[in-house]
Amino acid sequence: MTVTEMSWRPQYRSSKFRNVYGKVASREHCFDGIPITKNVHDNHFCAVNARFLAIVTESAGGGSFLVIPLEQTGRIEPNYPKVCGHQGNVLDIKWNPFIENIIASCSEDTSVRIWEIPEGGLKRNMTEAVLELYGHSRRVGLVEWHPTTNNILFSAGYDYKVLIWNLDIGEPVKMIDCHTDVILCMSFNTDGSLLATTCKDKKLRVVEPRSGRVLQEASCKNHRVNRVVFLGSTKRLLTTGVSRWNTRQIALWDQEDLSMPLIEEEIDGLSGLLFPFYDADTHMLYLAGKGDGNIRYYEIGSEKPYLSYLMEFRSPAPQKGLGVMPKHGLDVSACEVFRFYKLVTLKGLIEPISMIVPRRSETYQEDIYPMTPGTEPALTPDEWLSGVNRDPILMSLKEGYKRTSKIVFKAPVREKKGVVVNGIDLLENVPPRTENEVGQHHTAPSSPGAAPLLFTRPQGWLGLGNEVSPVFTPILSILPPLQHGACSSGQPALPAGRPGISLLKAFPEILPWKNTGRSWGSVAGRIPGGLRSSHACTPPV
Repeated sequence: MTVTEMSWRPQYRSSKFRNVYGKVASREHCFDGIPITKNVHDNHFCAVNARFLAIVTESAGGGSFLVIPLEQTGRIEPNYPKVCGHQGNVLDIKWNPFIENIIASCSEDTSVRIWEIPEGGLKRNMTEAVLELYGHSRRVGLVEWHPTTNNILFSAGYDYKVLIWNLDIGEPVKMIDCHTDVILCMSFNTDGSLLATTCKDKKLRVVEPRSGRVLQEASCKNHRVNRVVFLGSTKRLLTTGVSRWNTRQIALWDQEDLSMPLIEEEIDGLSGLLFPFYDADTHMLYLAGKGDGNIRYYEIGSEKPYLSYLMEFRSPAPQKGLGVMPKHGLDVSACEVFRFYKLVTLKGLIEPISMIVPRRSETYQEDIYPMTPGTEPALTPDEWLSGVNRDPILMSLKEGYKRTSKIVFKAPVREKKGVVVNGIDLLENVPPRTENEVGQHHTAPSSPGAAPLLFTRPQGWLGLGNEVSPVFTPILSILPPLQHGACSSGQPALPAGRPGISLLKAFPEILPWKNTGRSWGSVAGRIPGGLRSSHACTPPV
């Protein structure tokens, strides 16, 4: 029989990862009793590194998240200390890849904050961030650290802008303003010279981040993109989204030509968002659906069919989000190649899931642990901003990762002022509201000469400290005469009365809160610091 006569037979691939399996940690090695946030924002609400696990939690007012040392497994006490400095819900958190006790968070209060976690974890609630970054005029939904440069942070807000922050000076240094709707996802290539974004306008973009120039753009009509990830140094992108028949779908793209996807593959007919995770060391792709209990994994090849299905990890408990352990935090003695931290909201549980390559030998397996990006930055912020690109500094996992980073974060001292990037004041140029915001903010009837309402984000308000910003000047000027002195900060005091008098009862004509449908926490967060700290601002009866 000739070879051509046998060509109909299926081709079987030999892969060292075809038997990878998922192993769930025992209950005593899980994190239990955690009030995981019920926010429906499409993020993971979890971040992990080799020392700490951070989880966004449910809170009555403002936003908070827990930071737990990895060795402190088991049940977490209800009064465990939290990071609780935000005045709105926390939407995203990310650990600094080079300094393991520095974490960035973003929130509905339009701020990005940098926190320094003390050695050994929190002993009391942390409310003071080492750095507060104000530049977005609407809530901030995403933060991402640059993969090779220290102290460069990207943030994407509902004002359709991506800001690049230089944390050495605590200011935004670049602005990417090419999107026409809310940015859903950001992903970097290996050296951080390219940024891929997906947007609610159904477009996939590849952007040069320093200039903000769009290099490639795909208008996805048959594949409505949600998430994107660079596939290492293969010059390819993978997106997850929805097909025209509302089935979940993945697509593979050439980063230099986004006119047509290389392949499209339908996954299933479920409705949950698909989160992609790519391991550049093993060339494995993991797909986890929000609300699913399973994790599918594939191997990425350089030739057709490009995508080879391996296996599926199954669990009955649905996942709200997943944190991913960096490579240097894995257990190489157990042949662990990936580790998820699964958020199970119904049980208040964080469940580690280890992806393991079965091997009989107990020696170090060099074929599954190549040199991998370490914790040393390849560039300084000034070098990267000047146009230098450099691959990450690699490290070996052979001896186990014991070295601690010598880099220390130093917060810059800066004055409070307006934020101007590329000659544009970011807080004065507010785009039209999104459909979601229009549905949430009902317009209250206004009378001639009425002051701006405090429950919306006023233009020009930074909301810092106890100062009254210029936007409150017209409000204070039309208030009824106050006969009971002023606060220690020089601001007008509220009228005297029984303890617990609310600001809303004192000034009902400028705070028509009951007609807005907004929560009291979101209103109280907009009140100037001096008024808020000097009087009990309780919601009206």
